[in-house]
Amino acid sequence: MTVGVWKVEESHECLRSMFQDFSIYEEGYARFTSDKRKVEWLAVRALLKELCGEEKSVSYYPSGKPYLTDGSARISFSHTQGYVAVAVHPCKEVAVDIEQYGTRVKRVAHKFIREDERIPTEPHQEIQALLLHWSAKETLYKLLDKEGVDFIRHLQVFPFELLEEGEFIACEHLTEQNECFPVHYHTHPHYVLTYASRP
Repeated sequence: MTVGVWKVEESHECLRSMFQDFSIYEEGYARFTSDKRKVEWLAVRALLKELCGEEKSVSYYPSGKPYLTDGSARISFSHTQGYVAVAVHPCKEVAVDIEQYGTRVKRVAHKFIREDERIPTEPHQEIQALLLHWSAKETLYKLLDKEGVDFIRHLQVFPFELLEEGEFIACEHLTEQNECFPVHYHTHPHYVLTYASRP
């Protein structure tokens, strides 16, 4: 799997000029009126172009999950304030999530943290751990691509040592398979990033 993160500082006009054949994006681009959404949308496709080595047309399943129209690889997108992330794999389903660093996650922790999930109490580590749990569950949610996922009942992150980057195990309890996935993570002063794949 190849994962890229782009700190977006370009205008939508600048990003648009990076494409040789913008016709494949024209219809999707025209849906947006907000400059912010245009920038995010274009930055994702510019990063996808960088990772794939060529411009790629993107389509969407009814669930909202993106896929390459030519079927040449599996993809996943995410964005947060000022950054976009893209994951690409030639054959495995992938999912990526990026979350801006901030304290708001603490106020909503009761909506996604299980009683058996351990969170450090030291302030900086607590916020990072909460963000990583949220991001990992967003990643699993994308990977499952199913309706009715409850982040507390159906998704579980197992204890891990909080490092600058690493890997931990997360499991889903929605399906009969109860699949477990290695989730890779990176921490950054401005964001946390998680990604995973399935056969």
